[in-house]
Amino acid sequence: MNEDQAHAALRARGRTEMREILGAPYTEARDKTTTPFNAATRALSEEMAYATLWTRPNLDRKQRSLITLAMLCALNHPHELRIHLIAALNNGCTAAEISEVFTHAVAYCGFPAAIDALRMAEQVLGEEGKL
Repeated sequence: MNEDQAHAALRARGRTEMREILGAPYTEARDKTTTPFNAATRALSEEMAYATLWTRPNLDRKQRSLITLAMLCALNHPHELRIHLIAALNNGCTAAEISEVFTHAVAYCGFPAAIDALRMAEQVLGEEGKL
């Protein structure tokens, strides 16, 4: 297998994982907005994040989702947080577990980050009928 084939295989695996984790609507919307300008970064996210990291052993998808939510709260990245709140629901996380992540984040990320994350979670969970 040459380098291009290896990248194509990783990307295909990553796209399958991404679709299962983030959902078909997200993946389809993402594909519609992929351009030559952002295509390389998106391909790398499929290969690295979804084909390589999300498939590693020892943590299941639910655990990875909760960890991802905590990190996105700490980094205060609301756009990515919104996307990964949907992923967390797809991966079996409950509203109570998500709330607890952000409550726990108060001590480590501070009130502003935790409150912003809780607001986003309330919005997304409400839209998804999970509150």
